[in-house]
Amino acid sequence: MALFIDGCISNLDDLAAQDSQLLNIASEEGINVTQKLALAQEEIGLDLISMLRGLRFEGWPGWWVKEPHLEQIVVTLALKLWHTYRSLEMVYSDAYFDQLNDRYGAKRDQFHQAAESARERLIRIGIGIAVNPIPQALTPQLVSISGSLPDATYYATMAWINEAGEEGASAVPDAITTSSSAFGVQPLATPQKATGWNVYVGNAPGSMYVQNTTPLALGQMWEQMTPPATSGSMPGTGQTPTYLRPLPRVLWRG
Repeated sequence: MALFIDGCISNLDDLAAQDSQLLNIASEEGINVTQKLALAQEEIGLDLISMLRGLRFEGWPGWWVKEPHLEQIVVTLALKLWHTYRSLEMVYSDAYFDQLNDRYGAKRDQFHQAAESARERLIRIGIGIAVNPIPQALTPQLVSISGSLPDATYYATMAWINEAGEEGASAVPDAITTSSSAFGVQPLATPQKATGWNVYVGNAPGSMYVQNTTPLALGQMWEQMTPPATSGSMPGTGQTPTYLRPLPRVLWRG
């Protein structure tokens, strides 16, 4: 599972799966759905920060409880649904106020209720927390090197590993075409908690497999000198939560 900070939680396909008319309506009304996705995630992030700060007051002195941070939140199904529904609510809210169309108003209210329900489920189930979070890797640099790989177009990606052996989300892959050569995969922007990395290579974006048998060292470039392995692990979407932290409903006194 990806981390909250890895990028947009939901995408256009996720929204269209919940409402098949979304893209047509957004086009007709001139609504930037990508912008709504970003705004919804920003709003949810602020809400999560507020809820996480409340954890330190639930039965423990503030010096005892270490407050989780947004960078540690793993995107679970409940969180993804909350973001999807909140984004849809924002789209239909814009459409309604532009046209004052009751059909859009009903859709807005429908997705508002769905978003609130998903938020409540997240509170009950708990926020997924990664104790040692490892972010999604940036797309690595692919460079031609001396070698004799079969001439072809190869796709490659990578993922960082933390000290517990957990793998972060894989990078968006890149491609390189060889001509009487081999190629190297060079990671970019090593995150602070990374202790190594895995490399995935294949002849198509959907058929990349891990090439290294042990984690590669930080700063090391992978050299693809032989035809890539065609079985084994494939690129992943990231860490699973170390634990789920139910959120308290705190009544403030004063």
